[in-house]
Amino acid sequence: MSAWTLTYEGFDPEGEGLREALCTLGNGRFATRGATPDGEPRTPGTYLAGCYDRLDSVVAGHTVTNEDIVHLPDWLPLWFATPGTDWFRPQAADLLLYRHELDLRHGVLVRLLRWRDAEGRVTRVRQRRLVSMADPYLAAQECTFTAENWSGPLRVRAALEGRVANEGVARYRDLRGDHLTCHETGSEDDLAWLTAVTRSSHVAVTLAARIDAETGTGARPVLAGDHITSDHVLDLAEGRPSRLVKTVALTSSRDPASHDPRSSALRHVRRAPPFPELLARHMAAWERLWRRARMDVDGSELSQLVHVNIFHLLQTLSPHTAGLDAGVPARGLHGEAYRGHVFWDELFVLPWLALRFPEISEGLLRYRWRRLPEAMDAARLAGHDGAMFPWQSGSDGREETQVLHLNPKSGRWLPDDSRLQRHVGLAVAYDVWQHFLATGSMPAWCAEMLLEIARFFASLAVEIDGRYEIRGVMGPDEYHDAYPGADSPGLDNNAYTNVMTAWLMRRAREAAALCPDVTPRPGELDRWDDVGRRLRVDFHDGVISQFTGYAGLEELDWDRYRGVRRLDRALEADGDDVNRYKASKQADTLMLCYLLTGGELTGLLEHLGYEVDDGLIPRTIAYYLRRTSHGSTLSAVVHAWALARLDRERSWEFFIEALQSDLKDVQGGTTAEGIHLGAMGGTLDLLQRCYLGVEPRRDGLWLDPLLPDRLGEVSMPICYRGRPLFIDADHQEARVNGVACRTFKPGEAIMSGTGDLGRRIIHHRERRGLTREQVAEHAGMSAGYLKYLEEHADTPDGGTLYRLADALGTTVDELLGGGHDRPPGRGPAAAHPSLETLDEAESLRLIAPGGIGRVAFSGSHGPTVLPVNYKLHDGNIIFRTAAGGPMDKDLRTGLDGVDIVIAFQIDHFDEATREGWSVLVQGPAHHMPPEETADLARSGVTPWAGGDRPLYIRITPQRVTGRRIHGI
Repeated sequence: MSAWTLTYEGFDPEGEGLREALCTLGNGRFATRGATPDGEPRTPGTYLAGCYDRLDSVVAGHTVTNEDIVHLPDWLPLWFATPGTDWFRPQAADLLLYRHELDLRHGVLVRLLRWRDAEGRVTRVRQRRLVSMADPYLAAQECTFTAENWSGPLRVRAALEGRVANEGVARYRDLRGDHLTCHETGSEDDLAWLTAVTRSSHVAVTLAARIDAETGTGARPVLAGDHITSDHVLDLAEGRPSRLVKTVALTSSRDPASHDPRSSALRHVRRAPPFPELLARHMAAWERLWRRARMDVDGSELSQLVHVNIFHLLQTLSPHTAGLDAGVPARGLHGEAYRGHVFWDELFVLPWLALRFPEISEGLLRYRWRRLPEAMDAARLAGHDGAMFPWQSGSDGREETQVLHLNPKSGRWLPDDSRLQRHVGLAVAYDVWQHFLATGSMPAWCAEMLLEIARFFASLAVEIDGRYEIRGVMGPDEYHDAYPGADSPGLDNNAYTNVMTAWLMRRAREAAALCPDVTPRPGELDRWDDVGRRLRVDFHDGVISQFTGYAGLEELDWDRYRGVRRLDRALEADGDDVNRYKASKQADTLMLCYLLTGGELTGLLEHLGYEVDDGLIPRTIAYYLRRTSHGSTLSAVVHAWALARLDRERSWEFFIEALQSDLKDVQGGTTAEGIHLGAMGGTLDLLQRCYLGVEPRRDGLWLDPLLPDRLGEVSMPICYRGRPLFIDADHQEARVNGVACRTFKPGEAIMSGTGDLGRRIIHHRERRGLTREQVAEHAGMSAGYLKYLEEHADTPDGGTLYRLADALGTTVDELLGGGHDRPPGRGPAAAHPSLETLDEAESLRLIAPGGIGRVAFSGSHGPTVLPVNYKLHDGNIIFRTAAGGPMDKDLRTGLDGVDIVIAFQIDHFDEATREGWSVLVQGPAHHMPPEETADLARSGVTPWAGGDRPLYIRITPQRVTGRRIHGI
């Protein structure tokens, strides 16, 4: 098994939907499912981030409005045929080879096939497809045809297909999906184009295509109203490959710096480079992403699962997404399930992104902030203060949750009350705070959003009998939306909602202090403090109750429904109601264990006035674990986290289930409709923040690893508050930049070299004939970190560099020697520099190791400054010079016992932090007599300039001053 390749052997019609979803290619702006360009069955789909449209449908006698992410025109179609035969169709062909390979490292989908036609002619085909990560408007497909035992013409037909609709989810097919209208087609030179417009949102989109063929002839495109085709003939010679490339550009009226989609698409595709260059740029872009996103684990199978999840996360949310108005679609850009809506899945994705791609996490938060006015209107209309974010969001921030949903088990359309999941606002607030902890940045717009969410939840809280209650909501469980037999939906005092509201009240006060420009209203902080101290949480049987009244529900006959993940559907089909039972679809109360450490959760409950014993959390976890059907991929993520410190073996089992939930389609057919982005991001965050124990706090980065027994060493680069760090851990210790430690504070210095550190490490290691493991052991670091340093530009700390230099038999200066010709300090100053005056003792401590300093004096030709290698010896500065040189002649008075006072200056710069220090020493320069040179030789001062420099000069410090500049 390859850690970087997904391989699908053979043609499997039943599995095509799953393969298409998992072979989706995207760049954060748009994505295209891995459908074949020919044959059946195929469920194609190209989706543009943030492109939605609304349509009305009649369901069960009711007119309902649904907003969908729009299935855009299909750019894939490409057919081929040997002489005298029909177009190739895999479902009807005599296949000698049929394979799909997805290159996860470089984002390339390859289809390899050999087929024999009715005349016995064997043809080999290789198709390579990409959606460019380098240019977010471009995609391409290269087809290489090789006639193995024949020669002659091969017919090829390429098309842009506008006759598409949202039909990718079977249970939605009773709803309208014909979102595109106003189709037009045309050609310009040898380029073909197709435009369409969404029906209600009026987003114009254009596909433009260019065909490049090595041999044969091509015809001008054939235009139809809603599709366009072009025919080509390739002259195949036996055994000689012949290539045809289809390059397309996708543009829309949502694009910046564009006059109109059609002219923009034509310009993009016209200037697109040939396929080899397009591929090279695309692969280089992916390599840059992987340098920031890599997570190394032991074993190819586990590595593959991790790579799959990172790959699909970055295809949906890439640096290109940062500048878009797009959120976190729960099913990625991989299909039409959940209609492409944004739920709370960013809760599971943003903590991972914030420590690697803070620009993406900030862009996703801006998606919410742009919809803050809509959320505030929603709260006001509901009679509340602040901002009420919708459970399902799409184009403009209105509530997009359907009012009816279909139970495929019974065929009945049922009321959908999931809009009552007000806790989505808590997820947004949590993401704001995690972004702040990872980046150190709390801009005013983020603080504004957090405070408006706090206002909403404070206004939800109603004081009853000395406690604040939040009524009429749903928790994350989603099975329970009402009390049994109740006339109206909603539950009271969902524990997750209330405890996280208490958490939010504290964060709101902190955010207000961080951003003085965002001012709470008079009395508001006191109100928030009061709510945060007196919210109601129920308990029963020694555990936290999921909501008020949960203890009175019936126990489910789990033996009867064993293995059933969607109990709500099964019970409704049986004429029953899941609201009657103590049964959960996914973690609800246990979400508190996912978002909060045990200490934080205990502290919040105690702050609320409840007594907490050591067994409360373990009992609560065990109680709900027995009553959960895991009807969501997120359930395994949360339970793996909750069990990490209680039952590592079961935690590992849930982790593996979550990690492969889409690859193995554990929910039974749902992945074909789109991957589960929250679960993918959650598993990565689980590795990072749970197993590796990486916890950003206000006072620094903390590490508290507890790796499962079957998980070996874990390593990863992160970016913490602008500083690149390499974190790795095994079952013995955790390390930051190769050094065993449990904390990293923002002010700790990290040295940065200006040269190619990795290349120099490899050079010295190979020069000495050492393995990577040998060097790592001698330097007291992990081999994984040494490998990272060799392969990536990074900024290790000073201690690491000194140990590494010692292990390699060289110096730190030699390792950092790539900047010989570049003076230090070329970059801008830090944002808020400050200057500190150093006393004499600190100044002498800084210069004690020796190195290079500068001698300044009045020479025979005017003021003179010369560099020298120096050592500090018996409190004096010692350096050597040549007899008869400037410092020999110009520093002598000719009088015994009378020396010239000169200046000596030493400094150090840290390019990464824009910090450094400078020390100035003033004192008499004394030429040492020959009889004292033997003693001075023990100082070990050696001039870099070489040559015969027998004269020792001593500076006796009379005045020592120093200054240090701080960047933070």
